[in-house]
Amino acid sequence: MRPARLVTVLVLSAVVLLACGGETGVTPGKRIALLLPDTTVSNRVKAYFEASIRQVCANCSVLYSTARTDAEQQAQATTAISGGASAIVLEPLHDAAAAAIVTQAKAANIPVVSYDRLVLNTPDLSYYVSFDHAAVGGLLATSLLTEIGTKTNPTIVEINGEPSDPNTKSFKESALGVLKGKVKLGAQYDTPGGVPATARAEMAVALGSLNYKVDGVLAGSDGLAGAAIGAMKGKVRPWPPVAGQGAELTAIQRIVAGEQAMTLYSSTRAEAEAAAQVAYDLAFGITVPPSMGNGKTVNNGAGATPAVLLTPVVVTKVNIESTVVADGFWTPDQICSSQFVSACAAAGIS
Repeated sequence: MRPARLVTVLVLSAVVLLACGGETGVTPGKRIALLLPDTTVSNRVKAYFEASIRQVCANCSVLYSTARTDAEQQAQATTAISGGASAIVLEPLHDAAAAAIVTQAKAANIPVVSYDRLVLNTPDLSYYVSFDHAAVGGLLATSLLTEIGTKTNPTIVEINGEPSDPNTKSFKESALGVLKGKVKLGAQYDTPGGVPATARAEMAVALGSLNYKVDGVLAGSDGLAGAAIGAMKGKVRPWPPVAGQGAELTAIQRIVAGEQAMTLYSSTRAEAEAAAQVAYDLAFGITVPPSMGNGKTVNNGAGATPAVLLTPVVVTKVNIESTVVADGFWTPDQICSSQFVSACAAAGIS
C-alpha cells in the first residue's frame, strides 16, 4: 500500500508535469544513496527502503553499499556523490568519523539523512531518522512493573550496556524515571562492552548478595538478558520476569518458552520506510511534513537537527505474531525450531 502522504506527492507531481506540457503519471528519476555498515540486518533495511522508494518513484534508483571500515564508507560516499546522488541516507560506522562525509555532501549540495545512529559534530546534517532511545528504558521499566504486578517494593536487578555508550545513559535515566520510588534496586551494573559473559558473572554476584531472591531483571539488551537468565537457572524460585531489548531470535524463543518476559522491538521496516520517505522528499526538494517529526530535534554537538524518532514496541508472548513475524523480522519456522515446537503451539505461533 502506498503511504498516503507520498501518494499525494505523486498526484501533485503529475499535475505540475501536465501544466508544463511534460509526461504525466511518472515521477522523474533520482538517485538516492543508502550507505550502511556491513551487518546481518543491512539487506533487510535495503529491501524495505527500496520497496518504499519504488512505491513513489518507479524510475528512481537506490545506490546501495555496505562498509566495514570508516575509510571504506568514506570511499562509498565519494562514489555516490560523484555518481549523481540527490540524497544520501547514511548509517555511520562511527558517529564522529562520518562528519567528513556530511561535510563533503554539503559541499556538493546533497542532503544527508543520518540513519539509526547520529552523525556527530557537524552542522550540515539535514535529518536524523531513528528510534527514541530516551524512551527505551521507560518503556521496558513500565512493562516490567506491569508483569511484576502488585508486589510491594519489589527487588530489581538492572544490567546496562557499555558505560561510555550514550544510549546506556539514556536507558538508565529513562528507566529510573519510572522505577524511582516503586522498587528496590538490588543491584545495578554498567557492563563493559555489553559482554554477556561479564553480565552473567555480575548477575551471579547480585544473586549471592540478594540470597537468590529477585523479583525482576531489567537488561539493556537481549544478550544481557540471556546472561542474567543463565545465571539464575536452577537457583531462583519463583522465576522473575526478565526484560531485554533487540528482539533477537534467541530472545523471542526464550519468550515463547517462558524464560524471558519481554523484549523491545525497533521495527527495521518502520525505520527504513521512514528514512525512505524523508530521503525522497529531500531528493526532490519537497519540505518534509512537520507531522513526520512532530517538531523534534536532536543535538549532535554542533546544533539541532530535525528528527523522526520512532517508538519501539514491547514484544511479549501474546504479540509475537503481530510484530516480529508480521514484519518478516523472524519467521515461525525460525522461531519454532525443534526444541520450541511445543511451546510455539501453546503460544499459538504457527
